[in-house]
Order: sequence, then structure tokens, then C-alpha cells
Amino acid sequence: MITSLRGFRDILPPESDIFARVEAAAREVFGLYGYQELRIPTLEQKELFVKSTGDTTDIVEKEMYAFTDGGGREIANRPEGTPGVVRAYIEHNLGQTGRNAKFFYIGSMFRAERPQAGRYREFEQIGAEHIGNPAPAADAETISMLVRLLEKAGVEGCSVVINSLGCAECRKAYREILLSFLRTHAGTLCEPCKGRIERNPLRALDCKIDGPKLAQEAPKLALCPACVEHFDGTQRLLGAAGIKYEVNPNLVRGLDYYTRTVFEVRSTALGSQDAVAGGGRYDDLIRSMGGPAAPAIGWAMGVDRLAMLLKDKAVIDTAPKAFVIAAAKEAGDKAFEVMTSLRAAGISADFSNFALSLKSQMRSADKSGASFALLIGEDELKAGTVAIKPLKVKGEQFTVAAADAPAKLKELMR
Repeated sequence: MITSLRGFRDILPPESDIFARVEAAAREVFGLYGYQELRIPTLEQKELFVKSTGDTTDIVEKEMYAFTDGGGREIANRPEGTPGVVRAYIEHNLGQTGRNAKFFYIGSMFRAERPQAGRYREFEQIGAEHIGNPAPAADAETISMLVRLLEKAGVEGCSVVINSLGCAECRKAYREILLSFLRTHAGTLCEPCKGRIERNPLRALDCKIDGPKLAQEAPKLALCPACVEHFDGTQRLLGAAGIKYEVNPNLVRGLDYYTRTVFEVRSTALGSQDAVAGGGRYDDLIRSMGGPAAPAIGWAMGVDRLAMLLKDKAVIDTAPKAFVIAAAKEAGDKAFEVMTSLRAAGISADFSNFALSLKSQMRSADKSGASFALLIGEDELKAGTVAIKPLKVKGEQFTVAAADAPAKLKELMR
């Protein structure tokens, strides 16, 4: 028997229904904020992720699925969505449309990391990118939209953690201070961090091994006046939007392109305090990729992890409202006609096999979870009627004209 690869999985009902509901909630909220969907390719040139995400990140160094194709090109499965959106923005001149450059994406990402609860090698991400607006209002709107989406999806206890990583000038001065500190403490660092000291000392702060210790001991970043003003404005507008947040100077995020505001949204769902989504500003990324000087901010959330949080809370009813049964051999065609009329009226309906016995079809109706069974036997076929039998509540079976069945069911479902 051929089975799925480790870290890849089939998403089965009812979990697949949770995914669909999260996606529907996302599309609804994105519409309220003026975001348009951008569908980016699954495969891109490997160089796109090296240049954008950073060659010292775990994603590029350890986790990216990269290969050489038949034409000798270096290709990679997308490990995240932002680089693809940026590439599309530049390639198609999306900043020249006259509209706000607000985009969202929904799709699979791929990372060769160790599978664990809520983390897979293929996972679905929903993300949003707002390009071209440098104002703190864009930061506050982006964060508040994420919180609203999570609440719409059913996540409880959302709270926001924010920090500012400063601009290029802030980080340039800080890099030298941090580099000196890390050189002094190189003997206590893990091997990956030792190798990154000279190339990208800031990455050490995000290390899963050394990061927590360095957060306490390493010198802190000092923001320039412009970055202080921007961060203060973001906090003020988050307060105006009614968003609860806390400032955590140790929040770094793991990608090289972030500048100024970075954030995570955490939830107390299931009694834990876990990050379910995060993002930040990347004001210099688009220009570094050969595009215009366009400030931007965005976020991404893993739907697999979100579905795990919602799994025990979500009440998902995928049962049909009606189950149609042919109680006589010659009633199959009429039963199919009635079932079609129910669906045309917006009533979910199902059946098993009209050629089976009445007992067998009724057993299938019970297993389906349907609220009503609609039976058509010899008498109903002759009279042009349908017998309606309640399955979930007590009630007597009754008969209506076949043409009136959809309206009658809608009345009963109110």
C-alpha cells in the first residue's frame, strides 16, 4: 500500500470543513478592508527566497525544498508567501494601478522541518500584504484586521504583542554594538550562531537555542527619533481601535527583511498562550528586489495550527437537511427529480441507492444525520406527493404535494 509522505497529510472531514470556514471568514474580512486576492505560483526561482528571506535564515539554510529542474534552473517550492507577492508586485507594475496595493493569498507552503503537532512539511497559509503606505495607520489597520479575522474564525482570547526593530540606520548602528557583544560571548553560542556572527549577528537574537538567553543579556536596540514617532503612532492607533496589546522588546521575528513594527497575535485558546499569526513591516524589501521604493507591511498565519485550536470547539454540521428515499422500485426517477428541486431551492439533500430496500435506505438516512427523510412510494408516485418523516425530532410523518416539498422543508427548518 502506498501511503502519504512523512510531514504531508490528507485533510479529512470534519477538519477540512474547519479549513473552509477559516478561509470563508478570511475572504469576508479581507473584503471589508479592501484587499484583493493574488494567486502566486507554487514554484519560484530559488534566488527569490534567498534574496528576500535571507541566506542565513533557517528557512533558506535548512528547510527549503529546492532542486535543479530539467532545464538546469534552480527552483524552490515556496516556503512563504511574501516573496512571491513582492515579485508579482514588481513584475506586473501593481503599484501603477491607481488602487491601494492590498493583496491577500491563501495556499500551501512547503518547509522541510521536523513534523510535530500543528506543523507539517506542507501547510496552508493565509497572508495579507499592504504595499505603499508608510504611515502608522497602515500598521494599526493591518494588525486590527488580523485580530478581527481570528475572532471571526472563532479564536478566543486574542492578544497582540508588538515591537519595533527600527529602520536601516537604527540597525546599522546596533549591528556594530551587537557584533562586539557576540564576539565576546562566541564561546557560549551554538554552532549555527557562531557561523552567523559575522554574516548576520541579528539572527542570533531569533535563535531557538541562544535567543532567550541573549534577549536578557545582549544590548538593546535604540530607535532613532523617526522610528520612535512611528512606533508611538502605531500604539496610539491600536488603542483607538480597541486592540489590546503589549510591547515586548525581545520580539524579533525570524526573517531578515523586517523593519520597524513586528508583531504576533496570540491566543489563550485551549489554555495556552501561543502565537497563531505574525508579521511586520518590510519597508526596504521591494527596493532591494529591484522594484520601486515602496514601504510595506504584512502578516501570515498557519491554517493547520488554527484548525488544531478550533478542532474541539467548532460545531460543524455537514449533514444534509433532507435524505430522499425511493420506497418503490419505480419511484427512483421521481425521487431524483424531487432531490434536484430541493437543491435548487438551497436545501442540502442526499440519497444512497434508490434500488436498495426501504430498510436499507432508511438506515443510510439515519447515518447521514439528515433532519428529514422524504419518501416516495407507489401511493405518493400516483398522487404526485411526498411523505416527509422527521428524523431528529419527534413528529408524525405527513404528506405534501411534491412541488410544495421545498417550501414546506424551509418552513420546518426556521
